[in-house]
Amino acid sequence: MTADPPPDMPADALARLRLIRTPTIGPISFRQLLARFGDADAALDALPRLARRGGGEPPRIADAALVRREIERVAGLGARYLFLGAPCYPPLLAELDDAPPVLVVRGDVGLASRTCVAFVGARNASAAACRFARGLAHDLAADGVPVVSGLARGIDTAAHQGALGDGATGGTIGVIAGGIDVAYPPENADLHEAVATRGLLLAEQPPGTEPRARHFPYRNRIISGLSAGTVVVEAVEKSGSLITARLAGEQGREVMAVPGSPLDPRTAGCNLLIRDGATLVRSAADILELIRPFAGTVRAPASRYDAPPPDDATDTDRRAVTDLLGPVPVLIDELIRQAGRPPAIVQTVLLELELAGRVERHAGGRVSLA
Repeated sequence: MTADPPPDMPADALARLRLIRTPTIGPISFRQLLARFGDADAALDALPRLARRGGGEPPRIADAALVRREIERVAGLGARYLFLGAPCYPPLLAELDDAPPVLVVRGDVGLASRTCVAFVGARNASAAACRFARGLAHDLAADGVPVVSGLARGIDTAAHQGALGDGATGGTIGVIAGGIDVAYPPENADLHEAVATRGLLLAEQPPGTEPRARHFPYRNRIISGLSAGTVVVEAVEKSGSLITARLAGEQGREVMAVPGSPLDPRTAGCNLLIRDGATLVRSAADILELIRPFAGTVRAPASRYDAPPPDDATDTDRRAVTDLLGPVPVLIDELIRQAGRPPAIVQTVLLELELAGRVERHAGGRVSLA
């Protein structure tokens, strides 16, 4: 890494990357560590001590030489880093408790600061649903609204294609589950490159990472987190698309769905969302009417993870929290209530347990034993 990083790259960029590339460090623990210790170097020094308090071995801290090679690789791909807290970091995404501490991007970063709409739906979508999604996305992009999706088969592909069509000036944002240089599925390699050169391509994982099943839920929270609202075009009753819609609702964003025949199981998920309160979408005008008042604000409460936690928790505090944990995810708010401890103490214990590899975090502010 050069002595003079780009203006939007923090001076401790190498240490921040080492911190987030260290196993057992997630977005929430990253923010808590920076809030507690002030900078990434001090947080790295504290990891062994905190992990031992959590009852585990010190984590394998990411090697500085490997991280430097990653930085060189990102530059060689024509990509760049976006760090949480930088002026150009997407403002809506930054509102999330689990906002990615760093993103790797190619393309027009300014698109992510505009009022965007996410599209999700079936990978094996019907021809009619793909055509409808393509038209919706084109109309939104023609009105200057960027379209966000995940570059998957089916509805995602149709939405990106529509947003890149003639006369569509709003652009499109592709959020991928692997590295910025890995096109998945392979048949979307040309679309992958088109999004990077004519829109914005965004990845949370380091370059060269092949997408795994565990990466897609993390990818989905970014898709909904970037957007004022999420549109589900076609989805079965139990699908990843409905999970993304649920995340959007938890993030304080609008949830929209395209209705379908009750005789078609491929639209059962959309009809269920509408029954439960999602906005019915017939055209781009319905979406625009809903998101125009949004004006880049969120209705979700401010993050609970920015205030510095206390210096330490007692062994009694640790037992009180740990005894309440099990393999079934539980809300952190419920842990706080049952443990009878201040929220900051409970968060400290959870941080130590996470660094020790004993706790896993889940969407919606839930945790379980790993």
